[in-house]
Amino acid sequence: MSFLGKLAYKTLYKPKSFVDKIKKQGGILNSLKIDAGKKAMQKASINLSCPQASSNDLQIHFLTGKKFWYQTVFCAYSLVKVVNKPIQFVFYDDGTFDAKLIEDAKSQFPGCIIHLMSEIDERLAKSLPLDKFPILNHKRKIYPHIKKLTDVHCGLEGWKIVLDSDMLFFKYPTQMMEWLENPIVPFFILDIDNAYHYSFELMEKLTNQRIERNLNVGAIGLKSETIDWNQLEQWIGIMEGQEGKSYYLEQALSAMIVSGQELELGSKGEYIVLPQKEEILNPTKSLHHYVAEAKEWYLKEAWKKII
Repeated sequence: MSFLGKLAYKTLYKPKSFVDKIKKQGGILNSLKIDAGKKAMQKASINLSCPQASSNDLQIHFLTGKKFWYQTVFCAYSLVKVVNKPIQFVFYDDGTFDAKLIEDAKSQFPGCIIHLMSEIDERLAKSLPLDKFPILNHKRKIYPHIKKLTDVHCGLEGWKIVLDSDMLFFKYPTQMMEWLENPIVPFFILDIDNAYHYSFELMEKLTNQRIERNLNVGAIGLKSETIDWNQLEQWIGIMEGQEGKSYYLEQALSAMIVSGQELELGSKGEYIVLPQKEEILNPTKSLHHYVAEAKEWYLKEAWKKII
């Protein structure tokens, strides 16, 4: 960044971004409470750990790193707490794993598997060569969400369920656990609305199939070898060319990957995306996914109920 660029960032963009954040969080006092809750959650996560796991146990996959580790810890710990048996966690380095985080992961989740970025890059260099997949390779550099597809699935085989870190389990997730025991069709949880950005007209024209409405990728189970990476490369180019770039690209692509297929959809009454304050403070459902305004109460209160 040039000198003028840095100056503009410090004097214009950064202050505006800070003010916008304060307004969004309901004022300076509430913003301070949210930050305090986040710091307390980070501190508490250090002391959480799970039982020894092995390759004989069911697996759960996370794309994670330094910034999100405390959330990953709470999500994983809350799941093991309600299922009351070992689970082998598989962590995919988002590019920020270092020696300390590797040590923490192995200590807090004994028996876990860690795919470091060097290993992932080597695998993808063979499975997604730059000359054939320039768009997907570029997206990996600028759009971390795409790694939930590329880094977790490309060049690998078998069914995998990937969880977002900003979730907590409060009851035994029967449907999800039964799927893990015997995966046959892709698994998704349901959003409160369609969050794909891209039009159904375009998505269905590209896939030649009906797109399932309201899919959310907070918990997504796919069979790695069934993903057609050539299709994804083409789809991204066309979608962004016609309807622009979007934060929700990965969610749209995931819905397109499973278009026309039978799906296992997590009960909307048990797997809650954007839980309301009353449900957050007095949880009655199996899973909460803390998106948008639910993030405030996730950081201030929800995690405390796990410990």
